[in-house]
Amino acid sequence: MYLTETITAIATAVGESAIAIVRLSGDEALAIANYLFTGKDLTQVESHTIHYGHIMDPSTKQHIDEVLVSVFKAPKTFTTEDMVEINCHGGKMATERVLRLVLANGARLAQPGEFTKRAFLNGRIDLAQAEAVMDVIHAKTEDALQVAVGGVDGKVSTLISDLRGEILTTLANIEVNIDYPEYDDAVEMSHTILKPRLTTVQQELEQILRQAQTGKVIRDGIATAIVGRPNVGKSSLLNRLLQEERAIVTDIAGTTRDTVEGTLRLGHIILNLIDTAGIRETEDVVEAIGVEKSRQMIEQAQLTLVVLNNNEVLTDGDRELLALTAYKPRLVLINKMDLANQLDVEQLGLNNQEIIKISALEDWGLNQLEQKIQELFSLEDFTTAQLEQFVSNVRHIGLIEKASQSIRAALEAIELEMPIDLITVDIQDAWESLGEILGTEAKTDLIDELFSQFCLGK
Repeated sequence: MYLTETITAIATAVGESAIAIVRLSGDEALAIANYLFTGKDLTQVESHTIHYGHIMDPSTKQHIDEVLVSVFKAPKTFTTEDMVEINCHGGKMATERVLRLVLANGARLAQPGEFTKRAFLNGRIDLAQAEAVMDVIHAKTEDALQVAVGGVDGKVSTLISDLRGEILTTLANIEVNIDYPEYDDAVEMSHTILKPRLTTVQQELEQILRQAQTGKVIRDGIATAIVGRPNVGKSSLLNRLLQEERAIVTDIAGTTRDTVEGTLRLGHIILNLIDTAGIRETEDVVEAIGVEKSRQMIEQAQLTLVVLNNNEVLTDGDRELLALTAYKPRLVLINKMDLANQLDVEQLGLNNQEIIKISALEDWGLNQLEQKIQELFSLEDFTTAQLEQFVSNVRHIGLIEKASQSIRAALEAIELEMPIDLITVDIQDAWESLGEILGTEAKTDLIDELFSQFCLGK
């Protein structure tokens, strides 16, 4: 019953625009659209054609809008069902009146992501491809778009399917040995034969995970905390990077009492910037809360930009910050290079690769930041083919890690010379974990939750 209902939604952003699209999908999509359309008989036209006419209110015979109607007949459509797209003028009122007419004549309003969900349930795409659709929509850089497009095109799905195929072949060989020991032509699965097979799978999983860390950074950006003592120029740096006055800048220590956030596109990199309160001992209750939040941000950040003042000697507070960030990805920015040099760089005990000399006020030295971050996160140039095979989805990465752990457990069991049939349990777990990525092993409530995050009309 669920998949036989005809659904509809506005597939474009609501507001003033040149065009807005009301989308329908289902068994009655053509009949409903044809009833409201004055023009050709849409039930008789060829698939994948577009037709000029008007949408009319049947009860009043009033023309609602001049439209172009696109007709897509099953099964060669996004959902594999009959689909119609009514291209209206982009005014809010006209689009909503068309939608209300469609709803009044047999369709129901689609749930978030329901068009894509139907494409998945009808077997046109797998779950990984469906999730990649949203990644295309949310992509903020060209590299992020290429990673997402690879997911939609099935590059990631093929990668996972091939791995599942290797695991399934091994499982099948083991089952034949266990269930049909009389077969003379079956390969007898011993520890010696099983170990290299699983080792190869494990190496492939680890390679995917290494690339996945880069893929996640490309997709989501880098959570970046700007830290330093009061008045070293953190807020000036944030404003300069964002090219807007996001943070208040004064000569008064402790001006920034809470975190100030912004998103910066730096070449192919997205930095999710957080300007933190200056870290120092203070009796001001509000400032103290900000200082504590700054310390928490250091722990949570993927990258820390430690800002020091070139116009002051190194302090205990600076040393504390350097110690706090010593074991995390960081860059040390020596700011105020336009002022007299008071800071002894040799006292920092750092290599030159960590240090960038800048002047936030004069806007120089910041062009090195992108290059340094690329080096730090191994974000060298990738070919389109490589990007399209990167796994970037957090759910996918977690399941691949789970599969890797299962294969690792199987290899450990081989070293302990445990019976083959017991080792099969871990191998089966790995196969099922990878299947959850594609949706073959996914539960209904998980699928519902994933698609609920989509926008209406998608």
